[in-house]
Amino acid sequence: MVVMSNKFFESIGGAPAYSMVAVAVKGSVGDAVGGAASRRALRWTVENLLPNVDRLVLVHVMPNVTTIPSPSGSKIRVEELEESVVAMYKRDLRKEYEQVFVPFKRLCGSSKVETLLMEHDDPAKALLKYVSDSEVECLVLGSCSSSFLTRKKGQEMPLRVLGEAPETCETYVICKDRILTKSTNQLSPDSSSSFRIPQGAEAYTETFSRTRSDKTGLSASSMSSSGRKHARRPASLPHSNPVSRVFSDAQSSTDICLVDDEHTRSVIRHSLVSGNKMQLNPGANIKTPKSDVKSEVAQLRKEVETTLSMYKQACEELVHKQTQVKSLSSECIKETRRVITALEKEEMLRKAAAEEKEKHLKAVKEVQEAKSMLAKEFCERQLAELSALKQSIEKQKVIDQLFLKDGRYRRYTKEEIAAATDNFSSRKIIGEGGYGKVYKCSLDHTPVALKVLKPDSIEKKEEFLREISVLSQLRHPHVVLLLGACPDNGCLVYEYMENGSLDAHISPKKGKPSLSWFIRLRIIYETACGLAFLHNSKPEPIVHRDLKPGNILLDRNFVSKIGDVGLAKLMSEESPDSVTVYRNSIIAGTLYYMDPEYQRTGTIRPKSDLYAFGIIILQLLTARHPNGLLFCVEDAVKRGCFGDMLDGSVRDWPMAEAEELARIAIKCSQLKCRDRPDLDTQVLPALKRILESANERLKIEQDNVRPPSHYYCPILKEIMEDPYIAADGFTYEGRAIRAWIQHNQNVSPVTKHRLKHCDLTPNHTLKSAIQEWRSRSRLDLSTTLGSF
Repeated sequence: MVVMSNKFFESIGGAPAYSMVAVAVKGSVGDAVGGAASRRALRWTVENLLPNVDRLVLVHVMPNVTTIPSPSGSKIRVEELEESVVAMYKRDLRKEYEQVFVPFKRLCGSSKVETLLMEHDDPAKALLKYVSDSEVECLVLGSCSSSFLTRKKGQEMPLRVLGEAPETCETYVICKDRILTKSTNQLSPDSSSSFRIPQGAEAYTETFSRTRSDKTGLSASSMSSSGRKHARRPASLPHSNPVSRVFSDAQSSTDICLVDDEHTRSVIRHSLVSGNKMQLNPGANIKTPKSDVKSEVAQLRKEVETTLSMYKQACEELVHKQTQVKSLSSECIKETRRVITALEKEEMLRKAAAEEKEKHLKAVKEVQEAKSMLAKEFCERQLAELSALKQSIEKQKVIDQLFLKDGRYRRYTKEEIAAATDNFSSRKIIGEGGYGKVYKCSLDHTPVALKVLKPDSIEKKEEFLREISVLSQLRHPHVVLLLGACPDNGCLVYEYMENGSLDAHISPKKGKPSLSWFIRLRIIYETACGLAFLHNSKPEPIVHRDLKPGNILLDRNFVSKIGDVGLAKLMSEESPDSVTVYRNSIIAGTLYYMDPEYQRTGTIRPKSDLYAFGIIILQLLTARHPNGLLFCVEDAVKRGCFGDMLDGSVRDWPMAEAEELARIAIKCSQLKCRDRPDLDTQVLPALKRILESANERLKIEQDNVRPPSHYYCPILKEIMEDPYIAADGFTYEGRAIRAWIQHNQNVSPVTKHRLKHCDLTPNHTLKSAIQEWRSRSRLDLSTTLGSF
């Protein structure tokens, strides 16, 4: 151990350079200043080492968490709690201990400062392990002791770290008036920079060792050799006090003891405290007055009395706190009892309230029944008035029909619309379009779809009025029919399409059958016919602008019709394909079906709808999402593998017709309008030819379809319409078996044996199967062919 003065580095011309220096700091949670010893150590490090240091690390050791306090004041072991609770407590505790570094960071005022928070019950062990595992070259600690003498009951933590620190790390313990260090790196082998203790100092060391050996029972020779060994070692501190060095070495070579020689202790103490450079000459006599020893003993006694007084005061405070804890525990028990009593009382009151609530509900129910009876009587009294009002309304309807200026559509009143929709009940909503909600209801004993305009949109109101004017003139089998309207309430009444939109059938839900290939071909042709009708309307063509599967509706026979024509805008003049026309209008439509040239330039042409029509054809063939579908189909057609992209739910695709449809769709979906084919002269004839070819193939397939044999009546040899089971176990047509039993005296038509009884049981299962077969057969052949 080497004892240095606080001005040591100034005396040797500057501090050494280190790549990494660690400073152990100590403080309590919530302390805004930090420990005095730690502040002293950090201040010394900043003043002497920081200018030549690459990294400065502040290290603090917090105790291990073994218990967690509970709200009642008791402590619970971490083994008895869940890991998440312990982890949360440790995380919060570490955040609190992180605040210990705050005052020390302010003291440094440097951006190079790093912090490290370790967890260990023994700070000395934690610091030694950190020094051994890391690249720390220098460790600085602070000490509160005013003397470097060890205590009787054990060694102070900084001195313990100083004694056990590895040789690779230079360790400094910063006291109030001196610096203790144990370093081999500072010791220079150069004889010019070292010094030896003079002979007189060695003699002094021997005398000091004898005095201590007399008091402690150790041999004088052992003490002397130990003193000489340390005294003759080269010193890294050439300007330090030789006497202090000798005494420090003697102290480090022995255990805990006190100097009993008053004269010697006074001299050494005076040398260390003053920090002056003493020169021990050989033969010099060391004398110390006894009065100094007495004064020092008196000071030590005073310190012991002060310590005892503080200990007594701490014991009294501990007893007081224990009394307070007992008092609080007693009050807590009483409060717990009061809470339990209150909870029991609350439970009783809750039960009583529940009983009162039940009685109240019973009384309310009786009142409601009485009100219901009164309302019924009131309704009966109003029947006569309602009957008269109804007659008046009917008369008014006749008058409105006679004097209505525009007789091309049926005009409905607000009351009729409200009655048909049950005051616009949400149960009748079947969808929501660009104008508003769509309701399914019945008007004039006919199921209709009622589209209601949003009342808060003036712009939509104008479009609504224009849609009435346009749709009232449209009559085509493949355009949704406008049955009527209510201009006052903003409603359009369309014919109801039982099978909904085409979008729901392209990608059907589980359990719902997909469309056959022939129906898909027919929908393509019907949609093209509807578009051609709109584009050829006079005096001005109508462009739909939002053609998509959601706007193609299917009736009960899967006949397709184009809806939402109200989004179309009338063109004042049709533009040639080679001319670009710009109109001041808001772009309308759906992203994947919108004409790219229309998006880019705002050009409105009839061929703008052909792009969406081509995408719809590709979706009907592949049942895929429109995003990127055109490019995938083009690539598949070029590679000759388009059959792999067809909808797998249809097993019997006609490959030639399907591929020809794909090529037509690709032509219709060209990026520029002038590259797309003409709908009337090119697209429709090709679609008609493909459909006729598919129709011939379908006829051949339908001729080969025969119903099962058990669908035929054994008597009539015809497919049964009303099957019944007789006593012989066979199924017959109802009217045939009744006539047979009546004329053949209860004999079975099949077994020729007498029937046990004449009771007949309807065969509902077989009847449903026959009806389903008939319906499917009509759908695949009769209905399909009849649509043309």
